[in-house]
Amino acid sequence: MSAEAMKLVANNKKAYHDFFIEEKYEAGIALHGTEVKSLRLGKCSIKEGFVRIENGEAFVYGMNISPYEKGNIFNKDPLRPRKLLLHKPEIRKLDGKLSEQGYTIVPLQVYFKDGRAKLEIGLAKGKKLYDKRQDIAKKDQRREHEREFKIKNL
Repeated sequence: MSAEAMKLVANNKKAYHDFFIEEKYEAGIALHGTEVKSLRLGKCSIKEGFVRIENGEAFVYGMNISPYEKGNIFNKDPLRPRKLLLHKPEIRKLDGKLSEQGYTIVPLQVYFKDGRAKLEIGLAKGKKLYDKRQDIAKKDQRREHEREFKIKNL
């Protein structure tokens, strides 16, 4: 994929910290005109977002798209649930996994791909506190190795 084809709007680093991401899916988002304009300006947050499947359709909740300044009466509620565009077999598979204990679906990143707004969602399993501690320890260890390597190569 070239740099022009994909423009990142929002990233959810918190999801990688709080969950083990097992599978990733790319979904389109059903948006209104002023929401697309606001996304193009980068005014989006998915930190509190989550995905639910209702009546065979996927919806993202808690995704905040700030109102477009020049949009006046056409602006929608910034926190309204938005429909995700996925194939039926993908939705059925995700719904089956959600019925298992400990699984959830979290939004990972919002981006434009060939002019269309896309949301990358991940099938995730929650991390326990000790898992988070292990990740932090690994990150600290990696940072320490990089620092030592940098000092040696000066």
